[in-house]
Amino acid sequence: MYNNTLVNEPKNQAIMLDIFFSPVNTALSILVILLMVYWLFSMFSGLDFDVDFDVDVDVDIDVDADLDTSAAMETSSLDDALNTEVNKEDVINKRQRPLKWWQVFLIYFNFVGLPFMFTFTCLVFFWWLISVGITGFLHLHDAQFGFFIMALSFIPALFVGKFFSNPFKSFFRKLNKDGDAPVDFIGRQGTSLSNIKDKKMGSGKVVIEGNPYSIYIKSENGEPITYNENFLIIRQGPEKTYFYVQPYKNNY
Repeated sequence: MYNNTLVNEPKNQAIMLDIFFSPVNTALSILVILLMVYWLFSMFSGLDFDVDFDVDVDVDIDVDADLDTSAAMETSSLDDALNTEVNKEDVINKRQRPLKWWQVFLIYFNFVGLPFMFTFTCLVFFWWLISVGITGFLHLHDAQFGFFIMALSFIPALFVGKFFSNPFKSFFRKLNKDGDAPVDFIGRQGTSLSNIKDKKMGSGKVVIEGNPYSIYIKSENGEPITYNENFLIIRQGPEKTYFYVQPYKNNY
């Protein structure tokens, strides 16, 4: 009995590895490994790369939102981009127009209200788990039909990921990006990462005690604020997801 167990353990491990890295599941397995490496690296080193980009944010989030990709490589961090919490107020149309299908999708499956990488990781992990489980149990991990099972597994993974991530909404709502006490942004100076005017929403960068923060901004009086222009934070918006700012002329 003891000897059989020792003999079977390597065999079982080989079978599992064969399923994990079969033609059907290899892509998902590699993606899961990359996500694990990302979270481990992020946990121990902060994942503070210098690769930066910026996307102008319109309240309506229309398809024709301005993309300042040329200037983007100089501002905001990759960590901010991957872990940004998309707020419902930024996705839902302020003019009471019907929601687009992708807006409904983002809201329903918790890509809104939670950091993107957290929700994405949950989705990929459960997609991989369901695909590996079904194709391995039915011995389809090496069969052409297994690719269909793998693709179809995406649908239940969406719902499992949604229900798994639901309890984390209140946790992330109470915790800021660095897990510290809330930062008082009012009266702080920052740098615009977008071209904004009138009621258009954009993004900005504020450095407080050596720590950079990415925030959403609107012009207080509707006057234009250009990319890389300094601003002064006047007040917080009523939805508490952005700040009203005005141009700040530094004479020093």
